[in-house]
Amino acid sequence: MKTYVVTGGAGFIGSNYIHYMFKKYGKEGAIKIINVDKLTYAGNLENLKGLEDCPYYSFVKADICDKDAITKIFEENDIDRVVHFAAESHVDRSIKDPEVFVRTNVLGTANMLNCAKAAWEQADGTYPEGKKFLHVSTDEVYGSLPDDDNAFFYETTKYDPHSPYSASKAGSDMLVKAYMDTYKFPANITNCSNNYGPFQFPEKLIPLIINNALQGKKLPVYGDGKNVRDWLYVEDHAKAIDMVQEKGRLFETYNVGGHNEKQNIQIIEIILETLQEMLSDDDPRKAHVSRDLITYVEDRKGHDRRYAIAPDKIKSEIGWEPETMFKEGIKLTIKWFFENEEWMKNVTSGDYQKYYDDMYSNK
Repeated sequence: MKTYVVTGGAGFIGSNYIHYMFKKYGKEGAIKIINVDKLTYAGNLENLKGLEDCPYYSFVKADICDKDAITKIFEENDIDRVVHFAAESHVDRSIKDPEVFVRTNVLGTANMLNCAKAAWEQADGTYPEGKKFLHVSTDEVYGSLPDDDNAFFYETTKYDPHSPYSASKAGSDMLVKAYMDTYKFPANITNCSNNYGPFQFPEKLIPLIINNALQGKKLPVYGDGKNVRDWLYVEDHAKAIDMVQEKGRLFETYNVGGHNEKQNIQIIEIILETLQEMLSDDDPRKAHVSRDLITYVEDRKGHDRRYAIAPDKIKSEIGWEPETMFKEGIKLTIKWFFENEEWMKNVTSGDYQKYYDDMYSNK
């Protein structure tokens, strides 16, 4: 049985990854997962309902910057794998408060690396076979591409971050690279495109547009709306992470892209069209869904124009490629939001933060 530490496992991608892992490997003891999360505004244990009573899943509320707390987890468990999601991840928030991003994304990653290294390193400076640290990062570290359909981010693309968020992630990537080079620390880095799907906090574009459109609220669009992003369905990403853990060559970086490049305005238009298709005629919310809600606002500072990932390396070396095209993925996402309206209400009202107290106050 492999034991995993998943940092940020109560967040959007982390919780989807944990669900994917138990769906793939079962809840009968093939794997054990320790979810470590500070439970900031984006960490929501409601995302993991149904796993509370699983003997092979446990939750530890801890800050990844807390050396004593992380060391204790390694001392009390024989950890085989670390999957490091935990990060501050919203560009707008980073523009307002960059120091928080540096602390969590850079210093937190350094602490995770140091604690794993201390636990795993043998007397001769080597590491036991099977130990691996996977650092989950972003395509935003590469900066911005020109408006050229033939231009893509590759693993060899020079880093050129433009926001405090992407700069902090670039810094954390460089730390992992340094540990791999200096200490031969057993690690991989993955750089992914924009994720979407269930459990995404509604400050992000797709859940924000879905939620606002259903309520007849304005749909804010930065600048001219023609900034291009590559969209990756979150379960495809979870599968990629698992495959890199199992098949990836140590010390390598793998780009994980969705082959779903769209302008922001196109994303909004597709969501509106899909909502109109999926809402029944007698659903009063259908009347709210209109292009008239689209509202152009002042562009984000340092707004990168285009991202596009070439996932050639991960396909050729590991055999992963995205399976969910955007029109299918957005229907799955909207269907999930329809079926989990209470989740959205709790998140937007702040009531989701009570879930931790209800579930864990007596444990």
